[in-house]
Amino acid sequence: MFGTLMLITVPAVLFRLLGALGVGRFATWRVSVLHGLAVMLVLTASAHFLPSAVGPVPGHHDLVAMVPPYVPLPRLAVYATGVLELLGAAGLVLDRTRRSAGLGLAALFVLMLPANVHAAVAHIPLGGEPATPLWFRIPEQVVFICVALWARLPGRAAAGPDHRSGGVPA
Repeated sequence: MFGTLMLITVPAVLFRLLGALGVGRFATWRVSVLHGLAVMLVLTASAHFLPSAVGPVPGHHDLVAMVPPYVPLPRLAVYATGVLELLGAAGLVLDRTRRSAGLGLAALFVLMLPANVHAAVAHIPLGGEPATPLWFRIPEQVVFICVALWARLPGRAAAGPDHRSGGVPA
């Protein structure tokens, strides 16, 4: 049940450890967590294109079953959301597109929430595992939305004048 959250958390911690070891790209928790979200999105997006019989992870058929009945062309919707997840992941790792990607992913996570609610209420299994309960799915989705929106915040300014001293270097 906590697998998807671990797909963000473990890479984020590893990226931040790289930052602590001097890799400048991962000097902040924000960038490390956003890269962790990108890792999660690449892994979850793969399920949109793989057959369900590949292994214990959900596949295309499982995800199609999650789509609420009122959504037209559920198979196409699953492929489209997989492509959007991959584009969002790429956008998160590029500084110049991070803020736009965050907004787009937050919107995507909101749009995908009905599928998560439907899967929980209809007890639709994923990857052969029992359906994740609604009490977990909704907060999990809120976490994804919040992390995506975190990308909208401006990054740390590049080293420059000391703003605490009125712009005059100490």
